[in-house]
Amino acid sequence: MPTAAIKICGISTGDSLEAAIRGRAAHVGFVFFARSPRAVSPAQAAQLSDRAAGRIGRVGLFVDADDALLADAVGAARLDALQLHGSETPERAAQLRARFGIPVWKALSVAAAADVARADAYAGAADLVLFDAKTPKGTLPGGMGLSFDWGLVANWKGPLAWGLAGGLDPANVAEAIRVTGTPLVDTSSGVESAPGVKDEERIAAFCAAVRSIA
Repeated sequence: MPTAAIKICGISTGDSLEAAIRGRAAHVGFVFFARSPRAVSPAQAAQLSDRAAGRIGRVGLFVDADDALLADAVGAARLDALQLHGSETPERAAQLRARFGIPVWKALSVAAAADVARADAYAGAADLVLFDAKTPKGTLPGGMGLSFDWGLVANWKGPLAWGLAGGLDPANVAEAIRVTGTPLVDTSSGVESAPGVKDEERIAAFCAAVRSIA
């Protein structure tokens, strides 16, 4: 089985960025959503992006963001991809992909097979779908450490690239990869010591666990 690519989301400090790079993650995520404990401003992301340039992919996470915020963030942080984590439609995804000329990832909240089937609608509009756990209404759309039934996406063969998120941590990520065959894993709260506080040792352990089953 090829090694799954790793994304460490919610990076907000230079130390956590360097930990992700040392762990040979493929991507880091910068969260542009004010309600999140991991939120960064375009200016903060720009500083982190300068350190990341040429060393690791830079993904911006947005939740139903308006065009002004997207433009500010893409310009400041020189993002390599947009991750849409709200209720963005395929039409919105395609619009942003055309406007900014960079890949678009669409996170889909999963609790049942019908949620997985929604991915088909994003073929040709997004470049990748990220299957994540559905969170309770009124809470944050992600980063809460919740997982879902991995059997729903086991060896998914859809019309576009995909990845797995939702409650992944150093203790369970190897099993998640075994069950699903996912080509990409995304973690945030699973490598934190407190909400929004990344733990360098947990980042290292997560990356090592992913590589342990290659």
